[in-house]
Amino acid sequence: MGDILKQKLEKHYLAFDKTKISPDPLQFLHNFEKPEDIELVGLISSTFAYGNVKQINNTLEKIFNILGSHPNNNLLGMNKREIFKNFEGIKHRFYTNDDVKKFFTVLNKILLKEGSIKNIFLKYYDENDGNVKQIINYFSTHMLKQFNDVSPGIKFMFPMPEKGSACKRINLFLRWMVREDELDFGLWKEIKKNQLVIPVDTHISRICQKLKLTSKKNVSWNMAEEITNNLKKYDIEDPVKYDFAICHIGMRKMEF
Repeated sequence: MGDILKQKLEKHYLAFDKTKISPDPLQFLHNFEKPEDIELVGLISSTFAYGNVKQINNTLEKIFNILGSHPNNNLLGMNKREIFKNFEGIKHRFYTNDDVKKFFTVLNKILLKEGSIKNIFLKYYDENDGNVKQIINYFSTHMLKQFNDVSPGIKFMFPMPEKGSACKRINLFLRWMVREDELDFGLWKEIKKNQLVIPVDTHISRICQKLKLTSKKNVSWNMAEEITNNLKKYDIEDPVKYDFAICHIGMRKMEF
């Protein structure tokens, strides 16, 4: 089973190249060349990456129409009043319009203070950590502290492994930033690929249960770690490279 599964994983990894990127939210990052724009667009895209993919992309199109061709500079150039005016009316599932406006206000504030999102993650990074669990805990804690009041929507934006969340969206963002191939950007060389954890959603969960890559029944951080550790049997240095293919096989209702 091991050799057969490895062959299948490698086959699907190679098949799901850049030509298959749509309708994944990752497509929005490929519209930009500057690292600071890719990074910001990546955090925004992953933060809104839950629910129906058509709904996700509709919301992201509205946001990136506002932010234009230089999202980082354009967001930095807005004051709070302009942010509230520009993002008026935009909401997404659990995120109210007020959540969205506050999210972009906080992004503006931390970019001005920290210089980049990467700098926040690297503050808490330890190359000796087994995986990214601790830096996600620290990042979410840091971000939540920036809000005067934390609504249910804001809390959902910044989940924590220590509370059991699979943290699918933050793991997705880290995959995009750390890994490098046709799909992922490899902008953050400081973090090791084998510290990444697979972004688990219902598609990943269902297929990985079927492939016996997890014994867990419910989506959680423990499930994400278990799947990642089992994928290390097939690529010890880059286990999360299989994520895009597994996820899209599930999304497109294909057989693995």
